[in-house]
Order: sequence, then C-alpha cells, then structure tokens
Amino acid sequence: MVEVKVFKAGGVATKSVDESAFGTRVLGRTLKDAIVMYEDNRRAGTVQARTRAMVRGPNKKLWPQKHTGRARMGTPKSPLWRGGGRIHPPAPRDHRYAMPKQARRVALRNAIFTKFRDQEVAIADGWPAGKPSSKAACGILGKLGMVASATVVTTEVDRNLCLSLRNVPLVDVCTLADLNARQVLLRRYLVLTSAAFEALQQRFAKKES
Repeated sequence: MVEVKVFKAGGVATKSVDESAFGTRVLGRTLKDAIVMYEDNRRAGTVQARTRAMVRGPNKKLWPQKHTGRARMGTPKSPLWRGGGRIHPPAPRDHRYAMPKQARRVALRNAIFTKFRDQEVAIADGWPAGKPSSKAACGILGKLGMVASATVVTTEVDRNLCLSLRNVPLVDVCTLADLNARQVLLRRYLVLTSAAFEALQQRFAKKES
C-alpha cells in the first residue's frame, strides 16, 4: 500500500492505495518500445534535400568528353560540384508505426504502476469552474507540491482547467481517454480528479477474486 495525497476544500489529506493492483514489476522493454513509438509518431518527417534533378542550372556538358586532359564531367548540377545536387538525399516520409493495442495498454498500465510505486500520484478536486484562473489552479498544485512538473488528468475535456494551465511550464492537461505511457512518464507527477481516479481503477486495476 502507498499513500496518495488528496486535495479537497478542507486541505490536503492522504489515502492508501494498493499499487499492486496496477502491476508488480517495471516492464522496461515494453515501456521503452511504447515511448519510441509515440516519439516516432510525433516526428514531422518533412526534411528534404535537392537531387541533381531539382537543382537549378544548365544541362550543357562543361567540356568535351575526350582529348582535354581533364576528367570527364557532365553538368555543374553533378553531386561532385559545389552547389550540385545530393546523392540519395533525405526526402519527406511518414515515420508512423503502431504497436499492438494490447501492448500499448500494458505499457500505459505499467507506467501508471511506476507512478504509484514512487508515490508521485495525487487526487485533486476544486479546480476553477466559473472562469479560468491560473492562480487558483497553480495554488492546488502548489499545495500538493507538484507544480514543478505534472500531468493533470480528467474524465472529460475541462475548458476552464485547460485555459488555466496552458501557460504553466511543464504542466499538461489531458483526458483519461487520451492518456498514454509517454504522457505519464513525460512529467514527474500524475494528478487525477476524483472521477478520473475512479475511472482509472475500473479500467486498469485488477479486481480481487
């Protein structure tokens, strides 16, 4: 059992959570494969260099093929010349690939387990409701001691919360449906709303038989 910080209107309390419901050991290879996949999927893949067909310039042969005493040469667009095209240059490509759905789920569940094991999870309610307020939202994270680096997870898109924390460095807001292993490990702390915590337990925690 680990102690999880709980923030409510009355202040900060603690709650015991059985981290073994989310796993028993760290699956390093699975986490690494998932993170590499998510990072590759974020790559733009727009790098490009010009081939000799793309370089501007004349197509006229610089000098005759024979009897000049010089090496044979074609146009100045040759890759051998300064300003010429490149041989096999990088071209725009799609770096995306996918792991099996079950493997992605296992990676997410294991990433959540590491956060519970390291006592880097908190439950918080009372976020700004009427209008966005960065001061109020950061105040909650500050009382939890998690304002330096955190991912705040909700069940539904909370526009006020997103606007309140969008300019706070190293603090992200996402829904439970959009949560993945990379996002869990990207920030040090994982802050859940009460509804998100209950949904997380129903979705990932193993039920005792």
